[in-house]
Amino acid sequence: MSTSVYFNNFASSGEQALIEDLITESIKVYGCDVYYIARTYKEMTTFQKIDGGFDTTYETYDEILNEDDSPTYNLNCMIDMYIKNVDGFEGDGDFLSKFGLEIRDEITFTVSQRNWELEGAPTLGKKVPQAGDLIFFPLNDKVFKVAHVEHEAIFYQMGSLQTYDIRCELFEYSNEVFETGISLIDDRYNILSTSSTEAIEDLRSVDPIADNEVIERAADTIIDFSESDPFSEGGRW
Repeated sequence: MSTSVYFNNFASSGEQALIEDLITESIKVYGCDVYYIARTYKEMTTFQKIDGGFDTTYETYDEILNEDDSPTYNLNCMIDMYIKNVDGFEGDGDFLSKFGLEIRDEITFTVSQRNWELEGAPTLGKKVPQAGDLIFFPLNDKVFKVAHVEHEAIFYQMGSLQTYDIRCELFEYSNEVFETGISLIDDRYNILSTSSTEAIEDLRSVDPIADNEVIERAADTIIDFSESDPFSEGGRW
């Protein structure tokens, strides 16, 4: 015997639209505004063939491993999302390891598929959220990196999918380039860039510990690198 046509709404577009309206409205009521920052890739001209005599241009993006040696974050969109783990951050939290203090906070955001199609996709040029992108959470002033996007978190409610669950981990800066136009984010990370000597000088101006001139002067009095006696350490040995 087949299921009842009065209760089986998996083919009812009206019921599906109603559920989508309720979920979208709930996220707007109980959610918060975040900045979704998309990752982009730049093409680089690296070398010139000796025999052929032409430049070879290639992308630094590895499509197999979904990695990039020099990612750039220059597209952003403010969109409302719901914080799924309301009891606090997930993950390993704060702990001491052999490398020092590590903070491994994780958080899960829920975004309406309809809102993404209307606000996120046109601005960012991505049909769905993607791993490797960033989310700036203004509530605690932290940036999280998208680790996984689950599109079946609510499993076909009324026969359709209404949300994306975006699982994120705390972002660790690794010389990425930020050109989002949001000064709060761009200034925070670009000042830490080690791609040029100007960035190091800027870092010295804001972080006295980064200025090693005192250590260098002290080292000159201990170690003698002259040609006559380069390893004598000032004639101590």
